Order: sequence, then C-alpha cells, then structure tokens
Amino acid sequence: MSTGFSPGAEGGVVVEFDPAEVSILRSLVGMILGMVEPGETGSDPLERALGIGAAKVPDDPVLARLFPSAYADEEQAAEFRRYTEAALRDGKRADARAVLDSVASGRAELSADQAQAWLRALNDVRLTLGTRLEITEEVHEELAGMAEDDPRYPAYMMYDWLTYLQDSLVRALW
Repeated sequence: MSTGFSPGAEGGVVVEFDPAEVSILRSLVGMILGMVEPGETGSDPLERALGIGAAKVPDDPVLARLFPSAYADEEQAAEFRRYTEAALRDGKRADARAVLDSVASGRAELSADQAQAWLRALNDVRLTLGTRLEITEEVHEELAGMAEDDPRYPAYMMYDWLTYLQDSLVRALW
C-alpha cells in the first residue's frame, strides 16, 4: 500500500503506487470525469464564449455537493451559478484529466501544479463517495465497528484510504 505523498523538489511531491492502487484511482477519477460533463451554456454566441450557463441546481445530490449554491437566497444563487458553473465544471474535468495523465505504478514525482490538481481531484472523489455513502463525522467510529463482511466495508475503506492520501498530500505541500 502507498506510503502517501512526501515533499519533492521545487514545491512538488513524490508518491509511489502499486498497480491495484493505480487501478482504483483511475476508476474513481474516471467516474468524476464522467459525471462532470461540460457545463451547459446559452444559445447566444456571447454566452457560449463567456461560459454563461444554466442557473439550475443539479438534481443529483453528488453534483449538488460538487457545485453547491453560493448564496442562501435562491435568486442570488441562480445568478452566481449562471456565471460560474460552466467554468467550475471545466476546472474539475481538467483536474481529473491531470490525475489520469500522471497516475502510474511505481514512483512518480508531481510538479507543484500537478499536486494542486491532484488535491482538488481527490477532494472531488471524496465528496462524491461521501455523499453516496452518506458519510458523517462519525465515519471512523462507524468503520471501527463495521464487520468486514458488511457490503459497505470496501467502499468505506476506500473512502478512508482516499482521506489518508489527501491528508498526506496536504502535509507534503505545506
């Protein structure tokens, strides 16, 4: 199992993954890439050029978590979403692609920019899993009391591993 990230040269990080870990990461990050489709823009050419899109809150709880409303007031939230969501979707897809392009078995050194993309992508994967699994702050207590034959156990362990990876990446960067 990976020992997590450690500081590298010039603000980058170093990590080593085994083939199974690479397969898991590719699958999970690929899932995010599939979920976060390009944002919808209006039919007006200027709106398309500026990335001005729809103002609707996503129905899917995961997408609502990945793209939360910026304001409690629905009208303000819709206006903000209209001007930002398409670009946010593009950013999440770019981060996922950066991970898919750089994840490999064995030792890898990531630049500072790649490490930041990894940090954002790992966060998106954790938010997605956490929402689907209905993870609460008591996740560690729940996992400690969970039997290994519980059907949720592998997913909870994966969430815990991702939490460890993200934590080690944050520590390596700062």
